[in-house]
Amino acid sequence: MNWNFVWKKGLLFALLGFVLSWLVSCGSAPSSNSGQSTTAGGKQEIEFWTMQLQPEFTDYFNKLIAKFEQENPTFKVRWVDVPWADMERKILTAVSAKTAPDVVNLNPGFASQLAERNAWMELDSKVSASDRQLYLPNIWKASTLNDKTFGLPWYLTTRVAIYNTNIFQQAGITKPPATYAELATVAKQIKDKTGKYAFFATVVPEDSGEVMESFVQMGVQLVDANGKAAFNTPQGKAAFQYWVDMYKNGLLPKEVLTEGHRHAIDLYQRGDTAILASGAEFLNNITTNAPTIAKASSSAAQITGETGKKNVAVMNLVIPKDTDVPEGALKFALYVTNDTNQLQFAKDANVLPSTINALKDPYFSTTPATATPVDQARVISAKQMQDAEVLVPAMKNVKKLQKAIYSNLQAAMLGQKSVDQAVNDAANEWNSLS
Repeated sequence: MNWNFVWKKGLLFALLGFVLSWLVSCGSAPSSNSGQSTTAGGKQEIEFWTMQLQPEFTDYFNKLIAKFEQENPTFKVRWVDVPWADMERKILTAVSAKTAPDVVNLNPGFASQLAERNAWMELDSKVSASDRQLYLPNIWKASTLNDKTFGLPWYLTTRVAIYNTNIFQQAGITKPPATYAELATVAKQIKDKTGKYAFFATVVPEDSGEVMESFVQMGVQLVDANGKAAFNTPQGKAAFQYWVDMYKNGLLPKEVLTEGHRHAIDLYQRGDTAILASGAEFLNNITTNAPTIAKASSSAAQITGETGKKNVAVMNLVIPKDTDVPEGALKFALYVTNDTNQLQFAKDANVLPSTINALKDPYFSTTPATATPVDQARVISAKQMQDAEVLVPAMKNVKKLQKAIYSNLQAAMLGQKSVDQAVNDAANEWNSLS
């Protein structure tokens, strides 16, 4: 399964401002869940929605649910798996009609948009200190907004640099770049020696936030404590200048202006780029889709800036505040995300757990004697969790911030604006919204 694709797409964020404000404001809609949370056997039903986890993990969840029900005989779990492309529409409609499931698998970026409208159960007074301490502190923060917790962390990925050793060899490169400064040097060497590109990083406003995250890695503060633009600084201008220079010097494909992260994957699998920034789990897809490229692929730590910061993508579980089974919903969400169940799911899905003890398992720190590229990437990915954080935390209108930055960065890349003007215009555009 293409996990990286699920996280990267963002799922129609451009519509959120209007749709969310309309749907969630429809508070007079009748609650069709009322009186229906009890099954024929007298058990309380917990409706659990996941995002595109069937059929790969049907067996895992069936076993997990059966064990939960055995240990908690007063509850019955009904599992519904929703295609990723349908999740936002379905959960928005369900929340507005007060028919939402009791536990929902989302990501903090989208979930925070509904958290702004008080759609989720606040967990700070519901989750004990001992339970809270099970999770990685930096990851727990990903599901908070205005110092209020709206979700439980679940599974994680952190990018690694997957690179084509054949292209590196042809270009005379002996080790992968560790920083963006090194990437610029490597990119020129690869282009000069092979005619290929080193890297693809989209600046399409509705797609990947990787470039905006690179600003943070380069030491740029995106917004201040009041939510106003904080990137109109020498550091912010330097970050803009970096990507403008990469584009104008012909070291990025021209499609970075029009194509999304999916194109980065296609280019790497065709052998047209040397480096793919992606989750370690994606190596399985490369093996299936481009076995020749997979054989030439190796992994290195994520490319970062002078801060040394690494990104992490988080999936979480949220509980609608209008659930009819609040106690059971929280108990089940904590059960899904406990050490034992997270460790097993992480192994099955080739992702990372969000609990401290599960991440300490030797599976994430040692490789077998016959280690595959996937094994190597997993250990690199897990080791990065020491420095990993959600680089762009949940905030109001975060996709509009990305649009303001990317649209002006594009203008600078095309020579329509100077870097100074592009940064200034992006800051003004954001401040008019915040």
